[in-house]
Amino acid sequence: MLNKKKLDILYEDKYIIIINKPANLLTISTEKEKEKTLFHYVYEYLKKKNKNNKVFIVHRLDKDTSGIVMFAKDEKTKFYLQDNWDKFKRNYVAVVNGNVKSKKGVLKNYLEETKTHLTYVVNDSNGKLAITEYEKVLENKKYTMLSLNLKTGRKNQIRVQLSHIGNPIVGDKKYGIKKDPIRRMALVANTLEFVHPKTHENIIIDIDIPNSFLKLFE
Repeated sequence: MLNKKKLDILYEDKYIIIINKPANLLTISTEKEKEKTLFHYVYEYLKKKNKNNKVFIVHRLDKDTSGIVMFAKDEKTKFYLQDNWDKFKRNYVAVVNGNVKSKKGVLKNYLEETKTHLTYVVNDSNGKLAITEYEKVLENKKYTMLSLNLKTGRKNQIRVQLSHIGNPIVGDKKYGIKKDPIRRMALVANTLEFVHPKTHENIIIDIDIPNSFLKLFE
């Protein structure tokens, strides 16, 4: 498990720090867990460098999802990044069960939180708009690997939409899968392209697809 001494830092400057979050780690704290979170580890790392350093959450990934997570080091930067979040390119890779019919397409639904506040469902009459573009990368008899580009940022968006079309993500027990062949959910946030809030430089952060995903196609 990740700890503050082993952060996988993908990018850092005086305004931003970007981390490669492992699967099965919370991004931020919950009522049950306060310290074993990515936010806490980043906070400890920055405080060790300078006790006056601060850290602000820009976005989050589900506990079961791995990949790119961005934090800001001041509130002004945080607000800029959050206000422009839907303008940035956010790409994911997922391995889903079964064969997706179309080579590429767009998933467009309205998602609503259930009464238990634990899951989300498609409710086209009373939900928030969720749009995801997808394209096939690999395929065999059991699985399909998809490249996914988020156009909106709803909670559990990719997971709910893929389950809704009958192709739930491998290892996603929350949305319809019992088997767990790689001992994790096969979803990674692998690319983030954004405009730097201070330099206005276009920055691209890209990480490799996990080997455990690729082994499903050997």
